[in-house]
Amino acid sequence: MQKNNEKIKLQFKTIGIVGYKKYFKFFDIFKLVYTWLISNKYNIIVDKNITNDLKLKNLITGTLIEIANLTDLIIVIGGDGSMISAARFFSNYNIKIIGINCGKLGFLTDLDFNNVLQQLSYVLNGFYIEEKRFLLEVKIINSNRNFFKNIVINEIVLHSGEIADMIDFEVYINEKFAFSQRSDGLIVATPTGSTAYSLSAGGPILTPDLEAIVLLPMFPHTLSSRPLIINNDSVIRLKFLSSKINYKISCDTQITLSVRDEEEVVIKRSNKFFNLIHPLEYDYFNTLNTKLGWSRKNF
Repeated sequence: MQKNNEKIKLQFKTIGIVGYKKYFKFFDIFKLVYTWLISNKYNIIVDKNITNDLKLKNLITGTLIEIANLTDLIIVIGGDGSMISAARFFSNYNIKIIGINCGKLGFLTDLDFNNVLQQLSYVLNGFYIEEKRFLLEVKIINSNRNFFKNIVINEIVLHSGEIADMIDFEVYINEKFAFSQRSDGLIVATPTGSTAYSLSAGGPILTPDLEAIVLLPMFPHTLSSRPLIINNDSVIRLKFLSSKINYKISCDTQITLSVRDEEEVVIKRSNKFFNLIHPLEYDYFNTLNTKLGWSRKNF
């Protein structure tokens, strides 16, 4: 295995660094990783939005579009929210992404600060696991068949925008009526998102390789309502029973869209992917054990 001070092969030649400066460890991690990458002859482009206060000389900066067009790999420094935001943007460019965790859980940002240079050394030499995780696409379609579209990594949440305000809607799957619902809303989650908001609402955990989507009613006004898991090639259509609506669609809790009278919501699998890479020692079930505090074997 290679030591941190050994010269490494340039599996990736140009690397982009993006992240979120709110984290306590951000500046220390950035300076450590940036200095190490430069010393190993990598070309580095840093998101211009995070360069203030870094106090590093000769930084090459760029917009996210410039980074996407010029780099072979994206390193995200932050939490899972930072990774989701980056993945949603860079999925348009089919570029590999790896994350260094500054946040709390770190389901997606799994490089550890205490061992980050060694882990990066192996990854940059080509020793990594690659996952192509599918995304969802949500469209809000009006009566003129015009639409607004967004891409989602974790989940789409239909809600009223008000606390404890029930809404009425119908769910169609592949143009067939599935169920009607009176509830606080509906969560539609990918396997990646099954450990996020969906998990907090009592939904099932799906392993990332499953070709499936979770539909999870939020506080339904019936005891018989249960989570539904469907094939990810399905097309989900939401129709609304009220003539006076102003519902909301939340995308990964980061983007909120409004649904108005005579509009419908259509959700389906996107043709884009989230190209996430991990160190070779990555183990999804070990991540669940560690992050969720599951019991470990004692023998």
